[in-house]
Amino acid sequence: MSLHPQVAALRARLLAAGTRPLYALGIEEARAADLAAARASGGEPEPVRAVVDGEFPGPAGSLPVRFYRPRADDTPLPVLCYFYGGGWTLGSIDTCDAICRRLANATGCLVAAAGYRLAPENPYPAAVEDCRAAVHWLAGHAHLHGGDGSRLAVGGDSAGGNLAAVVSLHARDHDGPPIAAQLLVYPNTDYLADTESRRENSDEVFFNHRSVDWYWRHYLTDPAHGREPYVSPLRAPSLRGLPPALVITAEYDPLRDEGESYAERLAAEGVDTRLSRYDGMIHGFFAMRGVLDPASDALDEAAAFLRAHLAPPPPRTDAADAKEVPA
Repeated sequence: MSLHPQVAALRARLLAAGTRPLYALGIEEARAADLAAARASGGEPEPVRAVVDGEFPGPAGSLPVRFYRPRADDTPLPVLCYFYGGGWTLGSIDTCDAICRRLANATGCLVAAAGYRLAPENPYPAAVEDCRAAVHWLAGHAHLHGGDGSRLAVGGDSAGGNLAAVVSLHARDHDGPPIAAQLLVYPNTDYLADTESRRENSDEVFFNHRSVDWYWRHYLTDPAHGREPYVSPLRAPSLRGLPPALVITAEYDPLRDEGESYAERLAAEGVDTRLSRYDGMIHGFFAMRGVLDPASDALDEAAAFLRAHLAPPPPRTDAADAKEVPA
């Protein structure tokens, strides 16, 4: 397929404005540009019942967390811990604000956007350690913010999707808190990927294979780390026993094939998995509801997946408690 008409129009605007690729900028300039782009394309911030900023204890100090509560009742809500994208180098809880607002309202979850340390100042494994700490903390403390830590999902886009997949792996491997579902939006899954989508997506206007390389260079101080499953989850020896997953990919994305390979492996190893490719879309579209209509469709699909897997279990009826009714 060709680019979606709205993507083609976005490309024309970026070309006319002379927008430079983020990898051509200095780190601080790229971080500022990334935040500005997120705010410009995310649409009008969707109102939620409450937004509360807080902190959680990370392994190297306190880290930010932002809670989005969709409604006012006192019922403990299921919890989604969301990790923002940005190649482990850019991004913050501000860049995923529009996503978290939409998901909070559409799922009825308490959404917690968790901060983590960024590379190159804090390379791997800092982000993994911080995201693990966030999930552990939420499992035990979500009730302080109206959440039910026993109904906990993880999610993220791009590098955030990588971190959500890695946290799920680590929780399985090390008896971490139970995770009910994982939402993986065009995730990085293999540092060593040599795929058609990596090779064919070279348009400098959008996220391309040079972008992927730039982020990896900042994240990893030793390329040998790229073979580790907590960097490249597609290289994990086994994916059995992981939480149900929704993997969302975009047709014009260098990460498309590795995300789809991860979904296929999950399914082949017995994990309840849905793979959903958005044709005509580019990397980053999930955060662009203000300019790309399919972003709303993807957010709605993500919300339906999370609702299904975070619903309360049906009341249990034990045979020993059943009473015979006289005829």
